[in-house]
This record gives sequence, structure tokens and C-alpha cells, in this order.
Amino acid sequence: MYEGFFGLNHAPFSLTPDTERFVSLASHQACFDVLRFAIESNEGFVKVVGDVGTGKTLLCRKLLHHLDQHATVEDGAQRFIPIYIPNPMLSALGLMRAIASALDIPGAGSMRYADLFESIQQALVLQTRQECTAVIIIDEAQALPPDTLEALRLITNLETETRKLVQIVLFGQPELDVVLAEHRFRQLRQRIGFHARLEPLASEHVGHYVQARLQASGYNGIPLFSPAALRQLYRHSRGVPRMLNILCHKAMLSAYGRGDRRITPKDIHRAADDTPATAGRRNHRAIAGLVALAVLAALLVWLNLSGQAPTVLEWLS
Repeated sequence: MYEGFFGLNHAPFSLTPDTERFVSLASHQACFDVLRFAIESNEGFVKVVGDVGTGKTLLCRKLLHHLDQHATVEDGAQRFIPIYIPNPMLSALGLMRAIASALDIPGAGSMRYADLFESIQQALVLQTRQECTAVIIIDEAQALPPDTLEALRLITNLETETRKLVQIVLFGQPELDVVLAEHRFRQLRQRIGFHARLEPLASEHVGHYVQARLQASGYNGIPLFSPAALRQLYRHSRGVPRMLNILCHKAMLSAYGRGDRRITPKDIHRAADDTPATAGRRNHRAIAGLVALAVLAALLVWLNLSGQAPTVLEWLS
């Protein structure tokens, strides 16, 4: 819609997790480095936790892209078999079938649980002999049913005397930590070798994030967002990448509607007013302020009636 107006090849703030628009921010790059090191070192089990909108799915896709790029070595031998599980609501049997299918085990769809487990173990042993490692990657892992988590624990038991037969990466919201803290999952929790956390952007990184997304979309001009607009952008988004994308997109629409190639604080405010998540937060702050004023007014009235108001007013001044 506004791409041509701003000199862009495509929309810069799409919510689709496109790895071409991965911005190497401190928190995200640190998590990715942990994932890469753990997998290439055959460390077994990694957990990545981040709040809603912090970029877990994009990081997950980035990892899958990395594994695809490094799946084979120079002689053509396979190093990794990525097994991506986008649907965490699978039963234990469903999880086993998904893994077996990714390993090209014949008849996996009709096998019983015990037969599936044995076939998976045999396939993984064969892959390990060929110096190939299966990497199970599960998104939104906080939604995994208890029986499926137990099946995952059993899979982590598969190993030789020298190495794990399979590696597991869990991406989840903070609720995943709450689930794993339960006593019944203590064995699974103890097997997690690396813990990484995705944090919202710091205020000083918002400008870099916005500019990097614009440049990845073909922009090469002066900064579109004024410094004041970037400050308001952080204020309303709290540094959460998804909210940044939503607000930037709407702010650019606002500027486009005015025929202006510079995004101002006014455009950010309009975008925030049109976004329930930020508008609600602004309303809560306004209500909290009104409540505080009402309490102070009531206190002053009471003090005035009790003859103490002058002293308090002098103190307030």
C-alpha cells in the first residue's frame, strides 16, 4: 500500500516470521548463539522462554533455516535431521508418529506406541552411526499435554555410551517454566542443559531495530522515524517486537495518509490509539492517575476538616 511512497520493496513490518528480516539484537543473538552451540556440541536439551510477541517463532524459524543450511557436510553426508513440531497439542502417540514420520519410518501412522518407540530408537541409532543427529524442535511448548511431556522425557533417555541419540529444543512462553516446575516433571527439568530467555528490546535498541527492518525491505534513505517518534514507539510498545511491528505499520499508514515521508510522534499516538493492547495500557495509566488524584483530594478534605490541612499543604509544597 505505502511501499512505493516510502521507497520500499515490500512491507517492512509484517507479522509473518520471515528469517530474512531477523534483526541481530543482543537478546535474540545471544539465544541463537546458545542454540547453535548446544546443538553443534550435542548437548541434548535446550529451553528458550520468552513472553508473547518477543520473537520466539522467528527465532525458531531462524534455527530451522540454520539447520537446513548446515544439514550436510562437504562429502554430502547428512549432519542434522530437523524435526519441527508446530502443533504442541499432540498426544504422546501423536508426537511419536510425527517423529517417526520425519525419520521416514514405514507404517508409522498405524503403529502402536511401544512399536513406534522401538522403531524410533532403531532409526536414531542408525543415524548416529552415520554421524547424523535428529533435532526435535517444538514451538509453543507450554501447551504440551502432560502425557506428551512424559513421552518427551522417555525420548531424552535414548543415548549411547558417548552421545545423545536425539536433541530437543523447546520454545515456550513463561508458563512453560511454571509447568516444568511441577514435581512430576522434575526428571525432565533436570535434563535441560541450556536455558535461554528472550527479552523485549531496550529503549536504545528500538531505532536500530526499526532501521534494520526498513533496510531489509529496500529502504536506503534518511531515517523515516524522528527521534521523538522512536521514544514514543518504545513508550507504547515496551520494546516488544510484535507491538513494534504493529505500531510502525500503522504509523507509516498514518504518515502516508498525510502525504508525509517522516513519521512523527503524532503518527505513533494515532497508531497506539488504534491498537487495543497499547490503548488499554494508556487507559489503565490514566485511570490510575485519576484514582491517585481522587485519593489525594479526599485526604486533603479530611485533613481540612480535622484542622491539619495547612501543615500538610506546606509539606507538599
